[in-house]
Amino acid sequence: MRHVQVAVIGAGSAGLTAYREARRHSDAVVLIDPGPLGTTCARVGCMPSKLLIAAADTAWHARHADTFGIQIPDIRVDGQAVMTRVRQMRDRFVAKVLEGMTSIPAADRIEATVHFASDHELHTSDGQRLHAERIVIATGSRPSIPGFLRAAGDRLIVNDDLFEWTRLPTSVAVFGPGVIGLELGQALSRLGVRVRMFGVGGALGPIEDTDVRKAAHDSFSAEFPLDADASVNAIHPSGQQVEVTFIGADGSPITECFDYLLAATGRRPNVDGLALENTTLKCDARGLPLFDPHTLQCSVPHIFIAGDANNHLPLLHEAADEGAIAGRNAACLPDITPGHRTTPLAIVFTDPQIATVGARPADIEQQYPGRFAVAHFRFSDQARAKVLARDKGLMKVWAECGSGRVLGAELLGTDVEHLAHLLAWSIEQQLSVDQLLAMPYYHPVIEEGLRSLLRSLKAKL
Repeated sequence: MRHVQVAVIGAGSAGLTAYREARRHSDAVVLIDPGPLGTTCARVGCMPSKLLIAAADTAWHARHADTFGIQIPDIRVDGQAVMTRVRQMRDRFVAKVLEGMTSIPAADRIEATVHFASDHELHTSDGQRLHAERIVIATGSRPSIPGFLRAAGDRLIVNDDLFEWTRLPTSVAVFGPGVIGLELGQALSRLGVRVRMFGVGGALGPIEDTDVRKAAHDSFSAEFPLDADASVNAIHPSGQQVEVTFIGADGSPITECFDYLLAATGRRPNVDGLALENTTLKCDARGLPLFDPHTLQCSVPHIFIAGDANNHLPLLHEAADEGAIAGRNAACLPDITPGHRTTPLAIVFTDPQIATVGARPADIEQQYPGRFAVAHFRFSDQARAKVLARDKGLMKVWAECGSGRVLGAELLGTDVEHLAHLLAWSIEQQLSVDQLLAMPYYHPVIEEGLRSLLRSLKAKL
C-alpha cells in the first residue's frame, strides 16, 4: 500500500491545475490518468474545432468577396489539405500540453485507470493500491449519445472522430444544435459539406432569450437546413451511408442519406468507472457526487470534484479555476477556503458568434423581480457592422434598477467574443450603465453598438 497525501484523478485542465496547486502545499501528491494525455481542449475540443472554423470562415469570405466588388475565380476547398492542417496544428497544441507535463516528476505520475475501493483507498489497473488522505476527482467528460442514434451503426461519429478525418465527406447529419453542433455543423457547411441539423425542443446553443434565439435560428437556417425541434422517425445504415427519415415543414415524411451522423448531443461526466458505490459519497439521481460549488468539497470531506467531472460549468477556464480551488483545499484540509468564481462567460465561435455573460435571464427574473430593466440592439443598425457586410445579430443587456449595475447579457453578432469580455469585466467590477457610458468609444467600431444599447438601457432604468 502506497500512502499519499493527495491523489488527483485525471490529467486534464482541472486535474493538472489541481495537481500543481496541491504540490505547492505538499510533496506527497500523485496524478493518475490512463491517457491519452493532452487535455480535451487541445486534443478534441477548443483548439481543433477553431482550426476547422478558421478554414471554413476563410472559404466563406472568399465566396462572398463579390459583395465588395472583389472577384475571386475558381474557389475550391481542398478537404484533404484542410484536415491535414487541422490535425497537424492540433498535434502541436497537444505537444505543448505534454511538454508542460514533463515538469511533473515521474514518481508523481501514474498512467493507469483507477477506482475507489473505499473512501480513502484507490486501486489502479496496473495493480497499485493507494491510501490517499485527500482525493480530487477531475476525470473530465465524454460525448453523450442517445440510444436511438446508435442505429446509425458505423456511420455514427462524435467530435473526437471528426478530427481524425483525412478528408472531408460529402454530407453529414448533425444531431444537437448546441455549442459543438453549431460550431462544427456551420464549419462543415461552409467547407462545402451538405449539412442538415436536427434538435429537440427548440434549444439553440446556450441562448435563453426568445428574441436572441429567433435571430440566431434565422441566421443559421439561412446557411443550412436547421430544425431545432425536429421529428425524426427512423435512422438506419444504408451501405456506406445512413438514412434519416424525418417530418418536413409540410408534415410529410422525408428521407435523406448522409455519409455520417454526427452526435453533438452533449457530454457526460466520466465518473461511472470510478466505483463510487464503494464510497460513502452522496450522489444525485444521475450518479454525480454532491458538492459545494464554492469549495468543490463533496459530502465526504476529504474528497473534492472539479472541472467537467462535476458538470457544473464545463468550460476550460472554469475547469482551471475549479482545479486550483480543489487542489488547494485538498492539500490544506481542514483549512477550507471558498474560491473566487469569476463572472460566468461562455462563447460560441459560430458566425455570427454567440455569447452569454453574467446572470442568465431566468435567474435575473427570479432574483430581481420587478427590479431590472433590459434593452436590445440589432447589428443591422450598426455602421461598422454594415461596412463589414456582417450586420446580422441581436444583443440584449440586463441591469438592476436603482444601482444601474449590469447583471447579464446575451449576444449574437460579429466578433461578440470581444464585447462579451468587456461586459464580463464590467460585471466583475460591478460597474453601472452610467459608468460604462462614461468610457471612451472610438468611431467607427462595433463597440458603438454597445453604447447605443446602454443609452437605451439608461432611459429604461
